[in-house]
Amino acid sequence: MSRSDSRAALAAALGNHRRNLLALGAIGLAFLAAELVGGSPARYGAYLVAFAVWMAWFVLAAVDWIARADF
Repeated sequence: MSRSDSRAALAAALGNHRRNLLALGAIGLAFLAAELVGGSPARYGAYLVAFAVWMAWFVLAAVDWIARADF
């Protein structure tokens, strides 16, 4: 396996625009809802949602990268 193959697989996995936009949209909606509700607990909940969405995005991108790469 050459390094270019793994880099191409990584670029393809990170270049999934649908997954990226869905994650950003979910995080944006969480923070918008927190601002509309107001208060510290709502903001804390938005941070929790953002962390959960980021972790899901990370796992899906890693699985996609491993599936595309030739290890």
